Amino acid sequence: MVTFEACREELMKELQEMPMATAILQGSAAYPELKGKVRLFQTEKGVLVVANIQGLPEQDPCGGVFGFHIHEGNDCGGDDFADTKGHYNPKNCLHPYHAGDLPPLFSNHGSAWMAVLTDRFQLQEVIGRTMVIHLHPDDFVTQPAGNSGMKIACGVIR
Repeated sequence: MVTFEACREELMKELQEMPMATAILQGSAAYPELKGKVRLFQTEKGVLVVANIQGLPEQDPCGGVFGFHIHEGNDCGGDDFADTKGHYNPKNCLHPYHAGDLPPLFSNHGSAWMAVLTDRFQLQEVIGRTMVIHLHPDDFVTQPAGNSGMKIACGVIR
């Protein structure tokens, strides 16, 4: 059995390494101050996704929560990032079991930092796909994409 301490030590070691892929996120025309960097690391236990985001809109006095996903498209073009298409979902699972469904971003005065280890995909599968921040939190119920609202930032995983 692998202990929490062993996993934590392995992940901390991974964070010291250069990421194997990166997505630079830019906000939409409506949110030009929004930007961020997402680093992805392939580990023996899955893919470690580490997001560092600034400029999230301060829309709620209780603090903003934003949907965060990997989408199947390979371009941030189109109206409101339409070219990102839907959530990355190679196994045709119902939401929230898409491979690209990630935990939400919790704003801390417009900034967010999040890390998650997922075994839903291998890093090579998502290189060239898009990462998207949505205006509202994912409700983890509504089909097909969690009712997380408009896409407010996007970046291609490279």
